Amino acid sequence: MRFRILMVSVLVVFFGLSCTKKKPKRNYGLNIEETLRINLDSEPPTLDWIKASDLSSSKIIENLMDGLMEYEFTPTTTRLAPGLATHWSSSKNLKVWTFTLRENVKWHDGVALTGQHVLDGVERLLNPKTGAKYSYFLYDLVNAKPYNQGLITDFKKVGIKWERDKIIFHLNSPSSYFPHLLTHHSTYPVRKDLIEKYGSRWSTSPYLVGLGEFKLKEWKHDEAVVLTRNEGYWGGPASIRNIIGYVLSEASTALNLFDSQKIDVLTTVPESEILSLKQRPEYKSQVVLGIYYYGFNTSKPPMDNPLVRKAIAHAIDRHEVTNLMGDGKIPITGWSPPGLLAYDSSLGLKFDIEKAKQLLKQAGYEDRSQLPRIKIGFNTMGRNKRIAENIQQQLNQNLNIKVELFNEEWKVYLKTLQTDAPQIYRHAWIGDYPDPNTFFSLLTSYSSNNHTRWKNNEYDQLVEQASSLFSKTQRQQLYRRAQKILLEDHAVVIPLYAYTEPYLVSNRIKNFPLNMMKRYRFYKVKKVSEK
Repeated sequence: MRFRILMVSVLVVFFGLSCTKKKPKRNYGLNIEETLRINLDSEPPTLDWIKASDLSSSKIIENLMDGLMEYEFTPTTTRLAPGLATHWSSSKNLKVWTFTLRENVKWHDGVALTGQHVLDGVERLLNPKTGAKYSYFLYDLVNAKPYNQGLITDFKKVGIKWERDKIIFHLNSPSSYFPHLLTHHSTYPVRKDLIEKYGSRWSTSPYLVGLGEFKLKEWKHDEAVVLTRNEGYWGGPASIRNIIGYVLSEASTALNLFDSQKIDVLTTVPESEILSLKQRPEYKSQVVLGIYYYGFNTSKPPMDNPLVRKAIAHAIDRHEVTNLMGDGKIPITGWSPPGLLAYDSSLGLKFDIEKAKQLLKQAGYEDRSQLPRIKIGFNTMGRNKRIAENIQQQLNQNLNIKVELFNEEWKVYLKTLQTDAPQIYRHAWIGDYPDPNTFFSLLTSYSSNNHTRWKNNEYDQLVEQASSLFSKTQRQQLYRRAQKILLEDHAVVIPLYAYTEPYLVSNRIKNFPLNMMKRYRFYKVKKVSEK
């Protein structure tokens, strides 16, 4: 009875059923029959699409904005499609790419889209003052890297030009996947006039102005993000009128709200409930191009010793982790999920307790008491906690290593990774485009998303060379060598599993965008009556 009273109290506080005006309104004044309600695992750290680097932010941003290119998805395929560009072509050597801008596209405030807005977006991404974590994303452009590193200050020297209705990109080397990069939110256009007018407030409510199918109606921090349909969208109005993303860090709470029909789609399903939820008609599962991994901060003892890193990698049985999840996730030891060119199940450090013990002894830690205290960090979420506790138990049981766990809310955790990553940290990566480069470039020495503090020139060169080749066989060979350096020679990260993502989707929701890249564009979603 006490639990039920507590649960009712939580619902009252969350949905604003009390008389206190400071509490959030249940439905924010919207007609629920015209509204898609989803859960957000965490408060979006930012809706600034140039700076965002997490799923909670991108889940919202991708409905507020458009890029030059988009994707058309089925559950098993991904195809490039026109976005703000209607046509695209390349030179024979794939070093010059030309995109034709769509006519009569307007921002939410009625201002017409121009090529300058596209150039301004690229400049802001590469400008070192922005501090964008995806600044490396367009290093393929001529002079993009030196501009981002402050070695040149004239943006006109960077390989992007605007000529009438054409945006022209000049690359350092051939790239067959370059158009895929322009689907990513970090490459979207920006309005510098609004940034100059509102400063850091430009990407908050009520100041944010986008180009997408929805407008930002309200952002109640730590409570909900509310979107409403853009009636003037160039592709025609979206099928659904409104979206509410409720911030719910606990999957069990979100499940209760789904069961009480307060949420239409659950994008984070409690692992402890998977076996029973699989029997329900609302249950869906989607293979995703993503990796869940543990990274080492190689600058912190004892993780500055590759022998210690290898020992820990050998001491973890990935099948224990995936069995814990119970939702069909795939154990992996390589740095590429199944379905991509670089996937190779023979690579990486396999589970081998005796080998792990030998490596620790070789590292000088036969006496475990001499090991510095080891911490594993993760962002607050039930799944991450359960995995961390399992890894903690495995390292204690298999190597007699005592590990301390700590967790932080997502926004704080991201800051910790940037400034002072723990010795071992939890992270995941969902492919930004369906090419191995999206995973391998993540751990280059110049990637702002590389929190390992590890740098290796040979690895960088292999990744860059592989991105410029046409031959699948040659690319496979280069990625194989890169993985040996990353995972076997230096043991910088421990891949744990490739994703399959479970969902609960109400039978009233049609056309929910399940796809292998976890892109949540709600343009075609419909809500039907139960009558």
